[in-house]
Amino acid sequence: MAPDIDLEELTAFIVRAKAATYVGSGKEARSSRPGAHEIPYNEGRFEYLDSYVGGSNFLGQEIVTYDGNIVWAMNYHGYLLRPDLITAAEVGAIIKASLSVLYAEGRFLGGFEHAVDGDVHSVYSDANTGDVSRFTGTERIDRDGEQVYELVYHGGLVRE
Repeated sequence: MAPDIDLEELTAFIVRAKAATYVGSGKEARSSRPGAHEIPYNEGRFEYLDSYVGGSNFLGQEIVTYDGNIVWAMNYHGYLLRPDLITAAEVGAIIKASLSVLYAEGRFLGGFEHAVDGDVHSVYSDANTGDVSRFTGTERIDRDGEQVYELVYHGGLVRE
């Protein structure tokens, strides 16, 4: 049976875990699934695992366990809408730069927009509804005013 978790404590852990894994270029663990990337993070009684497949189009899941019980999970699917205007590597760099700013604010949900200037003007944005207990959202990148990338996600608390 999953224990009751303080939502503020859970949110703070998720932010630290997300910052340390994909965004922080965390070390991948050996995956039991062919072609999957798995990036774990552990802190005290909490454990986090981000597991995904693909590259320019990808699908993944994040889970959090507390004392070995799964207490939270999120699924996501991201894809390039205009591969003629942006590469997967550029998307990854924009996401890492933007989410670093969001996580520094101590959160991973809530309206957020971050402009990234380079050779072309790109804007990362995230919009969602709900809170850490139950949420849905969309992440996107616009380049020179045109949407070039999208990721949809949903998740929340897991109970038996």
